[in-house]
Amino acid sequence: MSRKGRVERGTKETSVLVEIDLDGTGEVDVATGVGFYDHMLAQLGKHGSFDLTVKTRGDLHIDSHHTIEDTAIALGQAFRQALGDKAGIRRFADASIPLDEALAQVTVDVSGRPYLVHTEPAGMAPMIGPEYDTTMTRHIFESFVSNAQVALHVHVPYGRNAHHIVEAQFKALARALRDAVAFDPKVHGVPSTKGSL
Repeated sequence: MSRKGRVERGTKETSVLVEIDLDGTGEVDVATGVGFYDHMLAQLGKHGSFDLTVKTRGDLHIDSHHTIEDTAIALGQAFRQALGDKAGIRRFADASIPLDEALAQVTVDVSGRPYLVHTEPAGMAPMIGPEYDTTMTRHIFESFVSNAQVALHVHVPYGRNAHHIVEAQFKALARALRDAVAFDPKVHGVPSTKGSL
């Protein structure tokens, strides 16, 4: 069974192509024009063991908001497409990832019901590099969750360096998603008493 998703999304602001293979080996080819965001998406593919291609052209002459947001929307849509009927998957998973002084804890439910809880340390630096506004991290997760239709809880109890705080979140998300979409030999059919997710 192929668990691949492919989404092309075009607006007056952006043009996005996302391809994902949930049963890949972590091969990534990412180019959004926002260097730090590329780095984060590469973490998602590598540590999730997802083959991930992302190609985005956006209105970076304005700022990076539309490029980042629309890429996250397409990523969520491709992820949901790749999951198919979700038969046989574990569904629930969590991961805690340290990155030097920062710790990120992520819990996910591939539920069919989008919901986000997101907390970060107060007083984070407002920018990482010249293009990545750190308030976009939550917005990325909001956009992904609403389109992938998953419940996601992300908590960073401590950290000082903004780069470490954000990167730890993406790595923890990758590992939690990797486990949640893995097949469980004890699960027959869809892992829900409702019969669908």
